[in-house]
Amino acid sequence: MSEIIKFIPISFAKTRITSDFSAVPRATTGVVTDSMQRPMRDLRISVTDRCNLRCTYCMPREIFDKNHVFLPRAELLSFEEIERLARLFIGLGVQKIRLTGGEPLLRRGIERLVGALANLSDAQGKPIEVTLTTNALLLSQKAQALKEAGLSRLTVSLDSLSDATFKIMTDTDAQVATVLNGIAAAQRAGFTAIKVNMVVKRGVNDHEILPMAEHFRNSGIVLRFIEYMDVGSTNGWRMDDVVTAQEILQRIDSHYPVRRTDPNALGEVAQRWRYEDGGGEIGVIASVTQAFCQDCTRTRLSTDGKLYTCLFATDGLELRDPLRQGAGDQFLTNLIADRWEHRQDRYSQLRHLDTGKDRKKIEMSYIGG
Repeated sequence: MSEIIKFIPISFAKTRITSDFSAVPRATTGVVTDSMQRPMRDLRISVTDRCNLRCTYCMPREIFDKNHVFLPRAELLSFEEIERLARLFIGLGVQKIRLTGGEPLLRRGIERLVGALANLSDAQGKPIEVTLTTNALLLSQKAQALKEAGLSRLTVSLDSLSDATFKIMTDTDAQVATVLNGIAAAQRAGFTAIKVNMVVKRGVNDHEILPMAEHFRNSGIVLRFIEYMDVGSTNGWRMDDVVTAQEILQRIDSHYPVRRTDPNALGEVAQRWRYEDGGGEIGVIASVTQAFCQDCTRTRLSTDGKLYTCLFATDGLELRDPLRQGAGDQFLTNLIADRWEHRQDRYSQLRHLDTGKDRKKIEMSYIGG
């Protein structure tokens, strides 16, 4: 018997906020789960919508050109506002915070925010893990300060070892050496948990899969390959451009045999693989061909204070305005919990059923990857 599956749009009507902050009257405390019983464990905070690269899959220059209007400073959440909201998310079950962008190292004084968040803990007194994703162009200058502030881990975006390919992917004159020097500075500063993310696009940088694997083997750095995703509405995504996780693994395994290993934690998006000769670990993030929506525990806070429950979202919940209008912690907590409890997001599982191809999804540079 055939089964008809209805596509569930990833958007919600905007919550109406009243001046007496009575939109969500019930009191909420403790860990919350969504409609698919997924807990909220990971909070991604975008601290800026600006970036010093113009990667074609994230901020294509023809859209984000000199005429593009970025958010004015007054609209960005302050560090104090971010810290306050982070405390509320932690009260609802968040255990890990990742700072993203745009490029988070462009946010002046970012190490102060890292320090404030690193001092937070859950109800049992367990410290919150604070991590950061960066393109590493400014990492040489910032690595020591970030380490001293309490940053737990770093993830570096690097799509090529060749300057020629790097220029095509990033649409800038930045040099690969700058990124590698940033990684080296982070290692000298004492970071031992560093990951490198490579977005793979067919016909552009897929010829560098093996060179990247060879470079980071035996380095102590985990290289992760990411299928090119249809995030946002401006990157011209086509399925033909996707190099699948299976193909990536086959290319690597033919030179350096790998075997599957267990995930580190529930909700981990990357499949983990180890080189059989002991050369270290790689990961593959296959959100296009092997969706992991059923285990997704991530929520996102945009640069200007909107809550998004999916990377492929079309709409967010306003938190900045009630926060600045004097809403108490319980009211804000109730807003967050209510949105998560009604969450039905599983876009990657339903991508092939999506007939709303023209709907405008939020850009990655606005809510982080």
